Amino acid sequence: MLTDYHNHLETGTLTLDYLKKFTDEAKAKGIGQFGISEHAYHFYQTADILQNPWVNERRYYDMKDYVNLFHEAWSHEIDVKMSIEMDYTPGKHAEMEAFIKSYDFDYVIGSIHWVDDFGIDLKEYIHEWEKRDLHEVYRNYFQQVVTLAESNLFDIVGHLDLVKIFKYIPKEEEFLLEQYDKATTALANSKTCVEISTAGLRKPIGELYPDKRLLQMCFDKKIPIVLSSDAHFPEHVGADYDQALVLAKEVGYKEIMTFSKGERKILPLG
Repeated sequence: MLTDYHNHLETGTLTLDYLKKFTDEAKAKGIGQFGISEHAYHFYQTADILQNPWVNERRYYDMKDYVNLFHEAWSHEIDVKMSIEMDYTPGKHAEMEAFIKSYDFDYVIGSIHWVDDFGIDLKEYIHEWEKRDLHEVYRNYFQQVVTLAESNLFDIVGHLDLVKIFKYIPKEEEFLLEQYDKATTALANSKTCVEISTAGLRKPIGELYPDKRLLQMCFDKKIPIVLSSDAHFPEHVGADYDQALVLAKEVGYKEIMTFSKGERKILPLG
């Protein structure tokens, strides 16, 4: 079994024709379960969860249109999971929970792109890395992973160590391992799975998410995994899965988690 649960339509259109380009690519690559998980900040219905100038310029979808697209796909017997990728926002647990429960998602991805007002993975904010204390950013980032896990709102945590995207990484291994340990301990005590994401190979870091040491901690603490490409274009669906499978098996994984309307099933890893 292969999954690709983390994918976006935002560079195209919320139309069946564009969606089919993704699902056709998934089928061609032998991906057994495929899902779309558009960024929640694009939707008017999340205005009470995340607000900042960068996000507000990109809020232009209505959830009604999104849900209708999936119903149209299902009516054409297109096998696609309906999901959302939500920016985990501290202090907004009630609002996030209300939004999540309002829709019949197959699963929900929680991700961290913002540390306070700092968009850690955005080119528009890259200059901020030189202005900020690297250790403080990492501490705050992984503390948010802890509270994301403790919220138990999410089925999957996206790109677990996204914070490394621009190669700003503390040199002290002891410090890094401390952050990894606290994050994985919290995840192990939650329902949240970890994705192995190939998206990092297409970013400046040029590595899979998560780091092998971090993924090893996930395995050792019995945290389930899924595979994802975080494709924003059809051609990136299932990209570089050979490398993801090698990493998963090197640390010991032999199984993968699957989702359907909130129900979970563990299957052998393809």
